[in-house]
Amino acid sequence: MKKTLLRTIAPIVIGLGVCAWLFSRDFSPESWRELHFDCRAWVAIGLALLFAAGRDFGLAWRFHTLGAGDLNWKRSFRVDLMCAFTSAVTPSVVGGSALAIFYLNREGIAVGRATSLTLSTLFLDELFFVVFCPIIVLLLPTAELFDAASGAGLGDVRFLTGVKAVFWTVYAGICIWTAVLYMAILGRPEATSRVLERVSHWRIIRKWGHSLRTTAANMHATSQWVKNRPLRWWARIFGATVLSWFSRYFVVNALFWGFVPDASGLLVFGRQFVVWVVLMISPTPGGSGISEWLFTNYYGDLIGNLGIALILAMLWRILSYYIYLGAGACLLPGYFKKDEK
Repeated sequence: MKKTLLRTIAPIVIGLGVCAWLFSRDFSPESWRELHFDCRAWVAIGLALLFAAGRDFGLAWRFHTLGAGDLNWKRSFRVDLMCAFTSAVTPSVVGGSALAIFYLNREGIAVGRATSLTLSTLFLDELFFVVFCPIIVLLLPTAELFDAASGAGLGDVRFLTGVKAVFWTVYAGICIWTAVLYMAILGRPEATSRVLERVSHWRIIRKWGHSLRTTAANMHATSQWVKNRPLRWWARIFGATVLSWFSRYFVVNALFWGFVPDASGLLVFGRQFVVWVVLMISPTPGGSGISEWLFTNYYGDLIGNLGIALILAMLWRILSYYIYLGAGACLLPGYFKKDEK
């Protein structure tokens, strides 16, 4: 528990440290006075809270559907919150799925089936980005997605060029990984398992051979579990995935509607895709520090004031990150006690 406590505190310290540095650099008393906490602003904060809840409802709905009766709504929400907590205290490249199998098992799901559920959710999340990122790029000019801030004089050209390069690099990796998951789960599961089995014996990756063979076995088991599922079932769980991610993005849209109403809602929404793709390779727990810095610089041109951008970044992080640190810390002790029946 002491180690978990340290992991919970570390991202808070990192995030607040970066915010303090950004405040010292960009914030001025005038920035605070330019914010108007009027009725519209409070309604926007309420909407942001509603969308944050929508994110959890979507993921709980997905777990509930995948559980096929073995996960009631209470257990589904609990697994969702614990996965969010794991994402908050581990580097983004690890993510909440790292312990999802453990949480599902503690909720009464057998390890084999919990592995299948986890791989299914991973595939759905990756598929969401593969499908919707090109749509956003088609709807919004590349200049508005990546270059507008430098044109407004509020962004570092090197920063924006770096964001663009990281986005496309990570997106390419997502496409490759999604293709692997598709072939392993739906396309050619037997062939994929044989390929992974052979690759695991290569000398260059012999150190990870056992893990690779385990992954191949898990993917094959998942394919057996989902192969006879009807199209309606896939539509429901992908719909829950879309609801969850859209709700997560609409948190930022709600804040902009309340505090920066002149900003383009579609552009605010589209840039969230870029933000979350870039944060997938964050080395800090839950993207702490990097998220605040990225939001402030990337949305600065739409807000016109980096100080106000920083305040909105903190509101965004409270609603999309810090609440899960608190919720997970409260739920975590129950997972180290006797299983609830």
